[in-house]
Amino acid sequence: MGSEINIETASSSVSRTWIWNILAFVWNWTGGWFSWTRQSDAMLRNIEQTILSCVKTAYKRFYVDIGSVVGQCDKIWTISLNDESAKTPLVMLHGMGAGVALWCPNLDAFAATRPVYAIDLLGFGRSSRPKFASDAEKVEAQWVESVEEWRREVKLDEFVLLGHSLGGFIATAYALKYPERVRHLVLADPWGFPEKPNNVYEKYQVPFWVRAVATAVQPLNPLWAVRAAGPAGKWLVSKTRPDISRKYLSYVPDAHTVIPEYIYQCNSQSPSGESAFHTLMHGFGWAKNPMVRRVTQLDPALPITVLYGSRSWVDNSTGQLLKENRPSSKTYVQVINGAGHHVYLDKPEQFNKYVLEACVLADDSPRRVTTDKAHIPKNSNSEVIDQATAS
Repeated sequence: MGSEINIETASSSVSRTWIWNILAFVWNWTGGWFSWTRQSDAMLRNIEQTILSCVKTAYKRFYVDIGSVVGQCDKIWTISLNDESAKTPLVMLHGMGAGVALWCPNLDAFAATRPVYAIDLLGFGRSSRPKFASDAEKVEAQWVESVEEWRREVKLDEFVLLGHSLGGFIATAYALKYPERVRHLVLADPWGFPEKPNNVYEKYQVPFWVRAVATAVQPLNPLWAVRAAGPAGKWLVSKTRPDISRKYLSYVPDAHTVIPEYIYQCNSQSPSGESAFHTLMHGFGWAKNPMVRRVTQLDPALPITVLYGSRSWVDNSTGQLLKENRPSSKTYVQVINGAGHHVYLDKPEQFNKYVLEACVLADDSPRRVTTDKAHIPKNSNSEVIDQATAS
């Protein structure tokens, strides 16, 4: 057994060196290719607006100035719908590498009954891209405080908080620190809950060559290849995830070109949020400080809905973990058949139904704090960039 371990270790080292040599060669050979980027703030704004043109509900898009949470003057890009409604607001946090426009299959259904706010997390999309801390706990705290400062500026007292993937991790961290603000927590295929298995490669039967590549690229940000591809970045997105574009065809004309362009524009900028995610992760699928260690600290009175795609790559033990660690609390778990990790897109009708059920429960539950009417801030720190009326 000892010799086998030495051979594997040596092979891993050789593979790692070999891969890095290839990367270095390509980097030097291509020269300006790797430093080239077609990222454009105007293009991102326009492509976002093109996607959101399928939304029938009138909406507003604006920046919210949250001050010096991470950088000197951080701003959170926000979209709001039906903000005059008196029902419990719904706040939506996207996953890693995404942005507000990707919620387009869900916005009309949610806004039909209540205020809806979707934000680009700090470090992603059109929000500011500050340099986050290099410590996982500090990064988590910075994201939590960015959401809290955003809430203060928009003047929301209580809301339903929905987070997908990384957004689910951040939403849970927020609920841990500010439980009085969250009336219902909705976790859509959340990332970062279970412990990383010690035998992860054996458990998931990962081939040796995949292990070698994973080890070699571990120091890099997850979407480094999109930026490294230069002018081929959009093509790379379209070829590696053509399924995502196809699923938007029902909503967005020319989705096969528009969606890859949007994802590329969101991720070809400085990888601020992506680097922060890299700091949080312990291998792509797990967190250094997983939520399973802390779920007992969640407010027992906080209802939680967990939505999973039956075909998702994310470990689906979160719902069971929550039930076991919060036996006297309300935890609702739904597995949506046929859906993958992007459960909000794969089966939007079912996803919308379960989220709205959580919202109705929040409407009927006692309020925790005295409420002021939610509104878009009118002070100098926030500005309505544009508005769109129903088509």
